[in-house]
Amino acid sequence: MPDKKTIEKARKDKREGKSASTQAGEFVHAEIDKVRQGEHGVRSTKQAIAIGLSEARRAGVDLPPPKKGDVKESTRKSAKYAYEAGQGERKPKRRPKVSKAVSKVLEGEPKSTASRKAPVAAGRERRIRPHGRRAVGGGKESGADQRRRRTISGGAQGSQNPCGARSAAGWVADL
Repeated sequence: MPDKKTIEKARKDKREGKSASTQAGEFVHAEIDKVRQGEHGVRSTKQAIAIGLSEARRAGVDLPPPKKGDVKESTRKSAKYAYEAGQGERKPKRRPKVSKAVSKVLEGEPKSTASRKAPVAAGRERRIRPHGRRAVGGGKESGADQRRRRTISGGAQGSQNPCGARSAAGWVADL
């Protein structure tokens, strides 16, 4: 159950005319803070986000469930149930045994997945094309990215062509 502060922040966002995803973001932040404080753990940052979105839906944020085909059917069904409960269309059944079981499982999960660095690292994941160019996140590469790429590929880029194969001059230099 979300705390009153979080619900109030979400309501304030709604009064200011902010989007439903911004309102739901308050619940996600609260969930990540719970993990950081050690109240319970999560397997991944994605799981913490999912829990936060579910709480937001149950609290009445107008965040509809994802469309068919975007996520697993069970996820969509769960989101639909939470949304209906939050909108007052459905009275949620109390299931103390299930609630206790979920709490027990979450307590055993690692708490380090929601560390200060984990969510940032998850957001910075980028796909790399076969020839070393990024598929996502164009623009000029920062110096840190260049150095990181240099160390991963194994040394200076000058002696290699973009495909990673050595030129004839490179082979002669090694002999």
